[in-house]
Amino acid sequence: MNSKVEETKKKNDKIAAIVSVAASEFFKRESDRTSMITVTRTEIKDRSKKALIYITVFPEDKEETALSFTKRKRTELHNYLINETGLVMVPFVDIEIDIGEKNRQKIEAIKLDIK
Repeated sequence: MNSKVEETKKKNDKIAAIVSVAASEFFKRESDRTSMITVTRTEIKDRSKKALIYITVFPEDKEETALSFTKRKRTELHNYLINETGLVMVPFVDIEIDIGEKNRQKIEAIKLDIK
């Protein structure tokens, strides 16, 4: 890989980590505690202009409600990121359920059942 690509990847990884931690804190503070919202990862896209935050929700039957809540709070989350992270350019955020993480958890449960 050339150094420019490596530099960009390193920068995006750092921004993703900062956004993930701040989003976790924000959802913990803003949530009504009817479900547990966990930020599993963040992808930075479009030259650091967008951040896609992946979450899981427990209990699973509260997933739709929690996703709706997090999407409604995007503007407040963006303002929180501006005020709390120290990032020069704060990406606009979107939130999705982390299907990959849900599948990994199901596989893990199946493996435990087999043992």
